[in-house]
Amino acid sequence: MTSLAGQTWLTDPAVQAVFSLLNADGGEGRIVGGAVRNALMGLPISDADFATTHLPDVVMARAKQAGIKAVPTGIDHGTVTLVIDGRGFEVTTLRRDVATDGRHATVAFGTDWQADAERRDFTMNALYVTADGVVIDLVGGLKDIESRTIRFIGDASARIAEDYLRVLRFFRFFAYYGSGRPDADGLRASAKAKDRLDHLSAERVWAEMRKLFSAPDPARALLWMRTSGVLTAILPETEKWGIDAIHGLVATEQALSWTPDPLLRLAAIIPPDAERVGALAKRLRMSNAEGERLLEWAKAPPVTADLAETALDRLLYRHQKPALVARLKLALAAARASAVTNDQDMLKAAKLSTLLSRAERFEKPVFPLGGSDVMQAGVPAGPRVGELLRELETLWVDRNFTLDRAALAARLQKMIEDRG
Repeated sequence: MTSLAGQTWLTDPAVQAVFSLLNADGGEGRIVGGAVRNALMGLPISDADFATTHLPDVVMARAKQAGIKAVPTGIDHGTVTLVIDGRGFEVTTLRRDVATDGRHATVAFGTDWQADAERRDFTMNALYVTADGVVIDLVGGLKDIESRTIRFIGDASARIAEDYLRVLRFFRFFAYYGSGRPDADGLRASAKAKDRLDHLSAERVWAEMRKLFSAPDPARALLWMRTSGVLTAILPETEKWGIDAIHGLVATEQALSWTPDPLLRLAAIIPPDAERVGALAKRLRMSNAEGERLLEWAKAPPVTADLAETALDRLLYRHQKPALVARLKLALAAARASAVTNDQDMLKAAKLSTLLSRAERFEKPVFPLGGSDVMQAGVPAGPRVGELLRELETLWVDRNFTLDRAALAARLQKMIEDRG
């Protein structure tokens, strides 16, 4: 018998309070899914989700009687959120799918634990644990956790047809929890279903891909996504650009303690073409902030190791700093990857590292003059004020920001006198 008895997360008073509410006076509640999986794999646990034989209105009534706040967050699908000490615990009634269309499911509530387990996606996500820590495995999840195999429950094609997002979840879970080669049946079924991914909302696709790109090392998952054709189906921009840069980027992140950045990882596998990047961001319905950040990266000029530090400062003034930092990080990762077999790239990596440090420390200087200064010098309000300011600012930048206010004012006066 596999047991999680005594683990801190399970003996937490709030968790046990939910068990007590669900298990008193008939009926049963068990924790299911990610918390059980992660506990068995020795990984951090963020949320504990419960499954129960009680109907949602019974859960609500019991919570009210116990003085626990209950929120009907997904009551049509059987989910009630109990709030204890400011923490939310989802409680979902056992159910089975009555009808599915590849995106949504019509469910019927029940009391059959086996049916509830078999409607879930992967074996390692269908494990239950009781209040006293006994792990209940109805679909072979324990064996797959031991071998780190992401396996669909039952027929892989049937599970995918219920919700095509499971194709992307298959690769995302492989990135986080898988080992070796992906399960052959799951890979084959995912490849066959790749043309159905356009049935999904763009928001769901990008949300899933963002999670995949946030994995400690998504390189293997992306490789198998490319091999199966799934990556091209959702990110056609990668087809002729490739994903080879991902491995070097992840290695550099780990070596230099960079926080994994899903947008930077995406940038590593797509061409820096502003038009295509803009279309990609729109197609996936990224947030405005995400789309703008990716677009600024695509518009930014490439940065090479032989760039002078003062020239970098000028670029940083004229372009978005995060975009140039991203360019430098990708260039540095590529140089580090090549440095293993090429001494010249080792030197290049050292220079890029210096430039990156400078870019990260850079604070944009403030141009010393404004429109009022030009008008006080005798230029009437109008387009000429802006023209003179832009010309002076260009000169100031080209001189590496060394001209102070007095020098710029003198230059302004001379420009006015020379041009009448």
